[in-house]
Amino acid sequence: MDDGVYVGKADRDAALDRGWLLGHFKDPSDLRHSDAVEIKWGVHPRGDRRARWTTGEERTALLVLISGRFRLDFPHRSVTLSEQGDYVVWGKGVDHSWYAEEESVVLTVRWPSIPGYRVDAEG
Repeated sequence: MDDGVYVGKADRDAALDRGWLLGHFKDPSDLRHSDAVEIKWGVHPRGDRRARWTTGEERTALLVLISGRFRLDFPHRSVTLSEQGDYVVWGKGVDHSWYAEEESVVLTVRWPSIPGYRVDAEG
């Protein structure tokens, strides 16, 4: 019976959809479907990096470090998150990439949730 409540585990649910817990890419019948926001539980081994830069960004994003050491690269600066709770916010039009300097867990929130940004792993 659907009571309008979903209970899950971020690490288990994230593994089913490339880390994403909520967003436009979920089935419209799923309570976690949203065109307004995307939420990702990102688990990254040391040395993991984004396959290519995100350009032409149309969303605003917040990335919070849960554990590890994680670097965000922007066109004119890099930001390294090293303590639990460190975070960075970037807006529309800000190109970016990332690199896990250590095994890291991060929580990402982006808004709005729009298609067109999926990057498959290299190779």
